[in-house]
Amino acid sequence: MPRRAPRTVLDRMRTPSGISGFLKTASVCALIAGLLSPLAPAAASETATAQATAAANDHCGTQCSDILPPGQNGNATLAQILLNQAFGTQPEHAEDQLGPYADLAKGYPGLTNDKINTFFNDASFGVPADQVASSLKPAGRSDVTIVRDKKTGVPHITGTTRYGTEFGAGYAAAQDRLWLMDVFRHVGRGQLTSFAGGAPSNQGLEQQFWRHAPYTEADLQAQIDNAVATNGERGRQALADVKAYIDGINSYIDTSDSGRTFPGEYVLTGHKDSVTNAGTIEHFKVTDLVALASVIGALFGAGGGGEVNNALSLMAAQEKYGVTEGTEVWESFRMRNDPEAVLTQHDGSFPYGTKPADPQGAALPDAGSVKPEPLVYDRTGSAATAGATSASREAVKTATSSAKRGMSNALVVSGKHTASGHPVAVFGPQTGYFAPQLLLLQEIQGPGISARGASFAGLSMYVELGRGQDYAWSATTSGQDIIDSYAVELCQDDYHYLYRGTCTPMEKIEQKNAWKPTVADGTAAGSYTMRVWRTKYGPVESRATVGGKRVAYTTLRSSFLHEADSIIGFQMLNDPGYVKGPDSFQKAVQHINYTFNWFYADSEHTAYYNSGDNPVRATGVDSEFPAWARPAYEWRGWDPATNTADYTPPSA
Repeated sequence: MPRRAPRTVLDRMRTPSGISGFLKTASVCALIAGLLSPLAPAAASETATAQATAAANDHCGTQCSDILPPGQNGNATLAQILLNQAFGTQPEHAEDQLGPYADLAKGYPGLTNDKINTFFNDASFGVPADQVASSLKPAGRSDVTIVRDKKTGVPHITGTTRYGTEFGAGYAAAQDRLWLMDVFRHVGRGQLTSFAGGAPSNQGLEQQFWRHAPYTEADLQAQIDNAVATNGERGRQALADVKAYIDGINSYIDTSDSGRTFPGEYVLTGHKDSVTNAGTIEHFKVTDLVALASVIGALFGAGGGGEVNNALSLMAAQEKYGVTEGTEVWESFRMRNDPEAVLTQHDGSFPYGTKPADPQGAALPDAGSVKPEPLVYDRTGSAATAGATSASREAVKTATSSAKRGMSNALVVSGKHTASGHPVAVFGPQTGYFAPQLLLLQEIQGPGISARGASFAGLSMYVELGRGQDYAWSATTSGQDIIDSYAVELCQDDYHYLYRGTCTPMEKIEQKNAWKPTVADGTAAGSYTMRVWRTKYGPVESRATVGGKRVAYTTLRSSFLHEADSIIGFQMLNDPGYVKGPDSFQKAVQHINYTFNWFYADSEHTAYYNSGDNPVRATGVDSEFPAWARPAYEWRGWDPATNTADYTPPSA
């Protein structure tokens, strides 16, 4: 898997050549939590003695395993990149997890308990003394230690203060994924081309995500303020954790800058000079993490939308087959409730978004009137060439193809069906195949935190998928419908609309980007402006007429302006004083507004929960089609000032 100086960011994060077809679509993180039964006191004592770096009571023993290909290390200095180009060498722990993971494709038929760690790695807390590869007190701090093991290089972060623990988590994350974290904070801000170059793939990435989350700095800060204000002590603790985490990231940036050990991409993209070391690696700030979270939420934690396209396909079917038969044809393809679908839970039904008996408020477009809303304006240089527009448009379509190619999975078996009488869980969350990987592994031990597992790079102040002291959890994308399209009537001109009877101006949000050629990306100099018009019903996606009236179709997402809220749920999952069983687990993930299926196992119980703020729709509104932007058809209890509404209760 040669590491080459990339022409584009996506070339830097792509499926390596020479890897089997299995790996190109395989899960990127498999977490196994088997037989989570407490160890006998003597065994627990021996474990604590052998794993001197662990600070927590580990009830899993050697019965928890995980793996994250291609490897823990996602950073490479300029020297390491040049050595790779010349000799094909790789930095340590850059790809050492590929072999065991690939072997599972042919070795699983003979898989037994004693062979699990042939394909996975022991996920016990701590590192045995004879397996310690390095021990670091970042920035010379006395309240945190980062120990890395010899086999995988995974960081085991142990703190004696909460601040020190989170400082260490940020420092370790930057050690392993600084460049990737920087890329995705710029993607979330719609600034990737200015940061990494104007290649079509980079244009596609920033356009794909910024269109759906066109936030200003004030919007990002408002999310933070709201999450803190509405969650009491946990909200204040979350902000303190994030600030400490960012301090750790920025400490590593300063250390790597002075020592010239920062990722070589900063030189290749023109941010640092290889000779004089002139240039700057920009420090992270709290709002960067909200921008980064908006990317992850859009990729893996949102479902619904597409109501205008649904309307167009319905109208096409009706035109060809007649209204009655055409509607039946459309419904048969839509299959709102597929009786042959594989169920997450074998028993029970949880209806949501069903077809109303008497549909009301639908705003279907007049035939041939729908025009997509432009996003890019004022193209110059290479952005204005004949093929630039079509190239970036195609890149938008393929920008997230790798991340969406796989299918996350989870298998949870209750003790009733196992030989030991204890539950067994096999978790396979998937984020596509990238090098470096979007996720990273870590163990975090400190006051109020005790967990090991996977987290998204740049959001690893908590473990997001993994295990606690005596429980394990994971997720798959559920994708239920939390996005609706509304038809707002235009008034005065194309940029004013009727909001509850008042002609109201749309809000113009712009992001101007410019780039020039670098060693990493030779795309000629160019620039453009991305422009989104926002309404209280969300950003404008297209324009049309409905019954002869001029309208703009908007998309309203329940998590819009609320990506930061989910931090509270992840904080709870890492807190051994909070998660004590299925009930507290479910209460924790209720705080996560991304659309996920959540799975849980401990020594006696298994549990499931579907997260996401599912808006309660007005009676008669069909969520499959655009509705009129009028009070009668709005989400129940919707407050446009905060984009909050009534949501389906946890028991629904």
